[in-house]
Amino acid sequence: MISLSELQRRIDSGDLSGDAAIAQSLQAIDALDKTIGAFVCRAENVRSSGKGPLRGIAVGIKDIIDTADLPTEMGSKIYRGWRPRADAPVVMMLKQAGASIVGKTATTAFASRDPAATLNPRNPDHTPGGSSSGSAAAVAAGMIPLALGTQTGGSVIRPASFCGVAAIKPSFRLLPTVGVKCFSWTLDTVGLFAAGVNDLARALSAVTNRPELLPGAAIEKPRIGVVTQDFAGAPEAASSEALRVAADTAARAGASVRAIALPELLAEAWQAHETVQEFEAHQALAWEYLTQYEAMPSLLRAKLDETKGILPAEYDEARRSANRGRKALGRIFEEVDMLLTFSAPGVAPKGLASTGDTRFNKLWTLMGVPCVNVPATIATGGLPVGVQVIARFGNDAGALAAARFVEEALARK
Repeated sequence: MISLSELQRRIDSGDLSGDAAIAQSLQAIDALDKTIGAFVCRAENVRSSGKGPLRGIAVGIKDIIDTADLPTEMGSKIYRGWRPRADAPVVMMLKQAGASIVGKTATTAFASRDPAATLNPRNPDHTPGGSSSGSAAAVAAGMIPLALGTQTGGSVIRPASFCGVAAIKPSFRLLPTVGVKCFSWTLDTVGLFAAGVNDLARALSAVTNRPELLPGAAIEKPRIGVVTQDFAGAPEAASSEALRVAADTAARAGASVRAIALPELLAEAWQAHETVQEFEAHQALAWEYLTQYEAMPSLLRAKLDETKGILPAEYDEARRSANRGRKALGRIFEEVDMLLTFSAPGVAPKGLASTGDTRFNKLWTLMGVPCVNVPATIATGGLPVGVQVIARFGNDAGALAAARFVEEALARK
């Protein structure tokens, strides 16, 4: 993979020009993407901006995020060839930080259930996950150092785990979702993929102009609460092992580690996620569902058919359950600095029929808290398995610092 931090160091020292760094990514895309299929379209005549902390950094944009210079097709034939008038604000934030947009990355249709054709670079017989399949795969394959994705259920953290890259789903609305195709306005969150946690921190700091997110002194003895989310069902052996290894390694590195049982209020909030998501999806996708029904992707259409009877009163109660869960979670963070849990149920499923299960991600999306995937172990078939580091809402700097502690401990191991 390409380290964003190392590229920045070389560009700042004059060892590498921004244009040369961009050219390396373009060459890697030319060499690898015919097989992996991470990109759905490419930009032409890409150059480095020559200024800004992300100069020389090639970025892929998930194809539900508006770009003025490239089509935004949302993985659906309904929007084939559609060209927005303007860049989404988050794309402009990247450009203002000096980044160069090299193309649009593949997404499941409308960032939902219907898979893209992208292959997992770690094992092409397995899914890269979704819905941010192309973004995760492009970074994992070493094509680009940075990519944008989105998460409504588990669409940043899960594909990061399956592809073996670092990723952050920041605190809700740290990155704007204006100009991003809406699925659920309560849940949709823009996130980042990169090679390592330091790369995420540098990129997120540059995009948001928040210096407090830059890598600082390592946490010496973080208080870690390990949660298994028993209400979400049992994980596969590979994820259980990844969590055990990460927790044990963190403890040997000096962390205070203990198991925490999540209260019933959070189990109820976990159940409320789908009600919120699907009720809002019916409104966000009303035009497509009502006027383009036959052209809708089949799995999404079937889910909308199944859930069209959700009542406003059920939605209101689900939102109240989410608020109760957020208060309960706040009390937990009075006792620990971070939570450590599964990033996915197991390794990437075989084939492309499914992008995997969101059951270990959706609670944290609903809570709006920052989540970071840290690659932890390699299972059979060369498939990576990650762990998820979670911090209090708004403490994205703390989430990144805690994730770096875990990452560094695992690297020493």
